[in-house]
Amino acid sequence: MTFINSPLEPLLKNAKRIAVVGVSDKPFRDSHRIARYLQQAGFEMLPVNPLLSEVLGQKVYASLAEIPEPVDIVNVFRRSEEVPDLVEQAIAAGAKAIWLQFGVIHEPAAEKAREAGLAVVMDRCIMVDHARLLR
Repeated sequence: MTFINSPLEPLLKNAKRIAVVGVSDKPFRDSHRIARYLQQAGFEMLPVNPLLSEVLGQKVYASLAEIPEPVDIVNVFRRSEEVPDLVEQAIAAGAKAIWLQFGVIHEPAAEKAREAGLAVVMDRCIMVDHARLLR
C-alpha cells in the first residue's frame, strides 16, 4: 500500500536537509546505499542511529531531537512499530515531511503526521522516486 499526500516532485525539489533514520554503516544495506545516494544528489544528509558515531564521513545523531537545524524530510528505515515515536519526534523537530521506505507502513502514525501538517510518503523508496523524477 502506497500513500502520498503531497506531490513528490516539488517535495524532493524543495528539500535541502534529509535525516536518514536507521542508517547503517554497512555498505551493502539499503539505508547506507540510499544515504550515499542522497549525499551525491546534493542533499545535506543527516544520519540518525543511536548505535553509530559516523557514517559516510558525517557525524551520526542519536535522535532527531539532536539535529541542530530544521529537517525537510525524515526518511525512515525502521520497523513499522517504531513509526509512531518517530512521527512524534519529526513533529517536535519541525520537519516538513516524513518518508517511510518500502515495507514501512503505519496508517495511524501517518494520519497523525498529516494532521500536524507534515507531508507523508509511505511504502516508497526516496532514491527510486528521486532518480525517476529529478535525474
